[in-house]
Amino acid sequence: MPAAGDEPPTVDAPWPVAVLSNKIRGYIERLGTAWVEGEIVQWGTSGGNVYGKLKDLSVDATVSFTVWSSVKARLTGDFKQGDRVIALVKPNYWVKGGSLTMQVFELRHVGLGDLLERLERLRAQLKAEGIFDASRKRSLPFLPHRIGLVTGKDSDAEKDVLRNAQLRWPAVDFRVVHAAVQGDRMVGEVTAAIRALDADPEVDVIIVARGGGDFQNLLGFSDESLVRAVAACTTPVVSAIGHEADRPLLDDVADLRASTPTDAAKRVVPDVSDELNRVQQARARLSSRLTGILATEVDRLGQLRSRPVLAGADWIIDSRSQDLTRYVARGTELMHRTLERAGSSVVELRSQLRALSPQGTLDRGYAIVQLPDGHVLRSSDQAPAGTELRITVGVGTVPAVSK
Repeated sequence: MPAAGDEPPTVDAPWPVAVLSNKIRGYIERLGTAWVEGEIVQWGTSGGNVYGKLKDLSVDATVSFTVWSSVKARLTGDFKQGDRVIALVKPNYWVKGGSLTMQVFELRHVGLGDLLERLERLRAQLKAEGIFDASRKRSLPFLPHRIGLVTGKDSDAEKDVLRNAQLRWPAVDFRVVHAAVQGDRMVGEVTAAIRALDADPEVDVIIVARGGGDFQNLLGFSDESLVRAVAACTTPVVSAIGHEADRPLLDDVADLRASTPTDAAKRVVPDVSDELNRVQQARARLSSRLTGILATEVDRLGQLRSRPVLAGADWIIDSRSQDLTRYVARGTELMHRTLERAGSSVVELRSQLRALSPQGTLDRGYAIVQLPDGHVLRSSDQAPAGTELRITVGVGTVPAVSK
């Protein structure tokens, strides 16, 4: 008779759970060991053993792992959540609990050289796209209406930014969005916070602040999706993650890089004392300048008034009086000449008019004969015999009748 599990299971002859579990364990054990790379997102110790989770660096994939105390004793480095590691693992299926875990035989930190090489390749790619160009950098407002702050909850970075900004300008207004600044949630939460603040029309500048940290803990600030989100912002972004030795890509894409959160507060918010001093200095310079101008003009007026021509005002009236007398005399003379020429012209025209006048002709012995209707007789045919005529002579008229 065949052993249980040798035959394919059917509805009439199903496998026991133990048979299925043993088959799964046997199949998984045949996979053997494998080197894998990932980020430690959970690291806990119990009874000398380590139980944790390893997450893929680019996609959402996580596996559980176990480091037995005997293996842990051989590890040469200190490991914690957030570390990027390479592990030699062997899949192990626990039949009793029905769970799959990876048994770790070796565990090493990812070499910084490898991480830096990847970081530099991404930096070169983004630079070639122009994301880091200085021409894309936006100027910070002189006095922001509201400042957006992305930082860890109750962190020293948050306290430093708020305290120093309020010391410099007490009326400063903040909108703070808390986010994880390390670990597997860091990239997603920081990116979401930046986008939310960028969408707020009252936020004039965004500060991303963290109080420093080691290179691996800050690798999230070089994540490509985070860098591209900052590049797409319309609001100026200030990077203030306080890391000098290794420059995360956030520093390159940000519109301004501050060395520390305190420096960010000083760069974003003006000092009210300094501004008041500048205003007072400007007012003092303006007052001094105006005083100098007024003094110069007063001196000029004094010099003008001291001149002989301005010592007495009578000369102005006398000179103008003489001019007026001269102009009146000249005007009278011109008027007389004009009237004389006009009188002569009238006499001449009168003589011409008299010479051409019909009365002058009559005075020389000529007469004008008019018909009864008043028309001038021009032909004898117009006055047949018996026509009454009126003859005008030099003085008076004479009635007549034609024959």
